Amino acid sequence: MSEVRVRIAPSPSGFLHVGTARTAVYDWLFARHHKGKFILRIEDTDTARSSDEMVNSILESMKWLGLDWDEGPIYQSQRTEIYQSYARKLLETKKVYYCYCSPDLLKAKRTEAQKNKIAWKYDRTCLHLSLEKMAEHEKAGTPRALRLLVPEGKTAFSDIVYKELEIENKNLEDLILLRSDGRPTYNLACVADDLEMKISHIIRGNDHIPNTYKQILIYQALGKPVPKFAHLPLILGMDRAKISKREQAVSVTDYREEGYLPEALVNFLALLGWSPKDGTEIMDREKLIEKFSLENVHQANPVFDLQKLEWMNGEYIRRKTAEELYDLARPYILRAKLISEEDYSRDRDRIQRILSLLQERSRTLTEFAATGGFFFKSDFEFDPKGVKKQFSSPEVAQRLAAIKEEYENLDGFSKDETESVLRMLAESLHLKPAELIHPIRLALTGMTFGPGLFDIVEVLGKEEVVRRLGRAIEFINSQPKSQD
Repeated sequence: MSEVRVRIAPSPSGFLHVGTARTAVYDWLFARHHKGKFILRIEDTDTARSSDEMVNSILESMKWLGLDWDEGPIYQSQRTEIYQSYARKLLETKKVYYCYCSPDLLKAKRTEAQKNKIAWKYDRTCLHLSLEKMAEHEKAGTPRALRLLVPEGKTAFSDIVYKELEIENKNLEDLILLRSDGRPTYNLACVADDLEMKISHIIRGNDHIPNTYKQILIYQALGKPVPKFAHLPLILGMDRAKISKREQAVSVTDYREEGYLPEALVNFLALLGWSPKDGTEIMDREKLIEKFSLENVHQANPVFDLQKLEWMNGEYIRRKTAEELYDLARPYILRAKLISEEDYSRDRDRIQRILSLLQERSRTLTEFAATGGFFFKSDFEFDPKGVKKQFSSPEVAQRLAAIKEEYENLDGFSKDETESVLRMLAESLHLKPAELIHPIRLALTGMTFGPGLFDIVEVLGKEEVVRRLGRAIEFINSQPKSQD
């Protein structure tokens, strides 16, 4: 195949989790690097566990990540006739056979083998049925599945990541391709779709290697060329355990809710199992597309390091302009009920200044609301540790009253003016500036850390600063005096 054609095929039995998202990123980067096609296929044949809600969530997650697809979405649930036609082709060439064994019978045989500690696979009972016995089943309307006749020998393939892999066919069961109700199994539907869509490369987790052997047998039974395979190392949690799709994996939508940027998450996921030769870590989409290569995917299982993701997200946040931050932070600021939507739109310039001040320390968009709430609301509580350290000295209330008076008498209230006044007051009181700066910060923000104090003072404005200083003085004077 001259054109690179890859696909991502999520199952809508759950949200798009980080494992599937990482695979989608690799598929998308590979397609874009080779100027090929990226196809989205929804594997929704499991009707009992699939839902429209999950489909919509998957599509929304893909769009949010910026993984635009060239064809699709293609739904397997609408393609049953195609899969059945492939099964008929295999039946015509005698590569498959009917199996009349009931699920209960198969379960009983498997249970008995387990009881005797014997490895069990289908014993080909129905392969050896006489024509008369088959006719009896047909006349009785016995439900029948269609099984692939696995040939003798070995099945081997060259994986782009794991190199040469093979298995003895005697270790493979004659797998069911078509269930008794006419529905295809995963392996038949997967092969049929990949053939119909002319998929050139199949990129997926290494937990699919057992399926790959089976699918190669189906390609060979159909007399069709086999695509190239690249199996990716599985992502591990910080506890070094495999991230389970249904138990542990956090969905892409969760990271969106927690304030991560899509470009940061894509960059982070790309590095979970792959790295460019030059070791670069922060890469925009264009650079990722330019550098990406399946040959540089590692075999070792990567660890999902949340701290690294937070660091990377912070790096991307610091690259945003004030205008970009204004739009990005809006849903998180509004969700925290710090300001009305109307006021957010009206106070655009002030909010951009606030976000710019918070930008350097923020690792997620939610932190703009978590650490910047004092800019919008003044009824905050004072940090208890800060109170103990900064408000416990008997002179603190007097010092805050002194700076409050100085600020009240100021005509201008710029950053430079307020800083100059504070430093002059500190000198007159024979104090280090920090001995005023730290309690004033606590008085104005309720916190002991944050942006530069005089930036905060300028944004809050004279009236609000004076009011908050007064509030802090009242708080200090209301505290019980120590009986030393």
